[in-house]
Amino acid sequence: MVGDLAVEGRATSTRREYVQIFKGFHRFLQARKAAEIEAAFGVRLVCPVDEFNASRHVGDNSPALLPPPTPERVNEFFSFMKQRIATARKYGPAARDYAMSRTLYHAGLHSEEVSLLEKPDLHFTRGPFGKLHVRFGKGAHTSGPRPRWVPMLDGLDLVLRWFLEDVRPKFPDSAVLFADESGGSLHRGTVRNRLRYLMELEGRPASERFSPHALRRACATHNYERGVDLVAIQQMLGHWTVSSTMRYVRPSATFIEDAYQRAVACTLAELTGKDSTA
Repeated sequence: MVGDLAVEGRATSTRREYVQIFKGFHRFLQARKAAEIEAAFGVRLVCPVDEFNASRHVGDNSPALLPPPTPERVNEFFSFMKQRIATARKYGPAARDYAMSRTLYHAGLHSEEVSLLEKPDLHFTRGPFGKLHVRFGKGAHTSGPRPRWVPMLDGLDLVLRWFLEDVRPKFPDSAVLFADESGGSLHRGTVRNRLRYLMELEGRPASERFSPHALRRACATHNYERGVDLVAIQQMLGHWTVSSTMRYVRPSATFIEDAYQRAVACTLAELTGKDSTA
């Protein structure tokens, strides 16, 4: 079945979804019907999808996993999008794409999570920065949606306040936050396609382009590099375990040197402070 999907040219993510459904069906049979099947056919039910033919995510040590975009690259892209708002033929979609991309990055959301946000999910008075209520957080191990609260860091609260007040009224009235031109929710594939389209407009080399998921990995990496606790990043991204979060973190090539210089600078500052008060 999986081989036929590959021959048909289905994307890796699509094949993985089919396999997960297949495994879920066999878990149901094992839990509810295994005894009946063994009594009727004389065979013990075993799921045929094992570690050798199950689809897997790219591992940590795989050279195919590209590093996330640098903070400088992300800021350059956001600057391009911000400038485009003033010259775009349609102000509303251009401004929506800008606010949506900033949300993907600063909140570390999946494309499907950002597409399912609604206006009541914005809580500007919750916590020191305001929070997003991600009610349909992506679950792991077929657990279903896992809601979580994500703080609006790095000025995301200001971006979303502007979006609600100035941009969202230009779309048809509905509960959807980042709506399409009919007021409905954007499909997660549309979120990816919009980002791809904007980077093509930007005109940068293909090697400098990135996906919504790369922005999520960039969120994890950049927060880790500036000293945010790994457990806090785990809760922000909605991961089950810290090990999952570590697979997202790809520090820069000079991460060790930068950390060393910060440590030395802090130590010198403390010593200088003690000397100056002596």
